[in-house]
Amino acid sequence: MKKYISFFRLRFTMGLQYRAAALAGVATQFVWGFMYIMMYHAFYEGDAASFPMSFSATASYIWLQQSFFSMFATWMMENEIFDAIVNGNISYELCRPVNIYDMWFSRSVANRLSRAALRCFPILAFSLFLPQPYGLSAPAGFTNFFLFLLTMMLGLGVTVSFCTLIYILAFFTISPQGLRVLFLAAVDLFAGAIIPLPFFPKQLEDLLELLPFASMQNVPFRIYSGHLSGGAMQKAIILQIFWLLIVTLTGKYLYRLAVKRVTLLGG
Repeated sequence: MKKYISFFRLRFTMGLQYRAAALAGVATQFVWGFMYIMMYHAFYEGDAASFPMSFSATASYIWLQQSFFSMFATWMMENEIFDAIVNGNISYELCRPVNIYDMWFSRSVANRLSRAALRCFPILAFSLFLPQPYGLSAPAGFTNFFLFLLTMMLGLGVTVSFCTLIYILAFFTISPQGLRVLFLAAVDLFAGAIIPLPFFPKQLEDLLELLPFASMQNVPFRIYSGHLSGGAMQKAIILQIFWLLIVTLTGKYLYRLAVKRVTLLGG
């Protein structure tokens, strides 16, 4: 366990060094946040009662999404891992006395947390001072805030385990590009990264909430505003734990299978 904590610390410290990139990211997230909110505002002016979430809850969802974008953006994967698998340099990793799955998992968590730590605070601070209903509202209650933090960590775990699963699946393909395009396009749509899941038709929303993608950013952001509560909230948290275990165990199983069958060419 100590070696994986060391991997985490090294990657987290390394990620904190990219302050210029973080500053550019903050500016980008501000622009996207304002653009999304103004777009939704135009729709809400037409008939606010026809939407499943209040405009204030939707604005809070968007600002949280922009603040913690680096934690849940599945397309922000490590190209060096894919390159190592394709060009055969993964052999050096296999010679190390470590479990590659656990090492990649700890690295990915550190990378995402370090990027989020540099970007989230300016966006959160600024959005809290925006006039309502355009800014980030206070959490619906102390319990909601505590569960928001808890489900954020569970959502991060599901996101990282899913990305690590894609790394492992790359062992079984000639090129990982097809995997990335297929899976990541689905995640953006079905995880609520493009539009919140409550905006989908009811029957489709009920189906999407059962998938692992809904256990990423969808749950914590809706708990924060109070839109997700009661039995629905309990069900969502149970599904987060369920999918974290299932996706992680599937990735570990495929990793053991890949290591047994991996063939490296060269001389």
